[in-house]
Amino acid sequence: MVLAYIVCKDEPEAVRISKHLLRKKLIACANLFPIRSLYRWKGKIVDGREVAVLAKTAAQRFSSVQKEVEKIHSYEVPCVLKLPATANAVYERWVKRELQ
Repeated sequence: MVLAYIVCKDEPEAVRISKHLLRKKLIACANLFPIRSLYRWKGKIVDGREVAVLAKTAAQRFSSVQKEVEKIHSYEVPCVLKLPATANAVYERWVKRELQ
């Protein structure tokens, strides 16, 4: 199991991307978190609000998740990170069922 960490410009985009990935059975579920992000963009330091998506998926689905997000994300350079995860057995079985 892996977690896909995806940063979005706002909640509507995070919901749209999460639902898209759920419909395609690329993720089992997603949690959305409001975050404050600081980063350098085009020579300036940005201090802004974004929404992070933490999506649960199978390791072999991550590349498809990444490709789908890159297709529909509003950012020129979207953040899509792969984080290894270990889950309790019953949750891991649920994730696997949801991805079928």
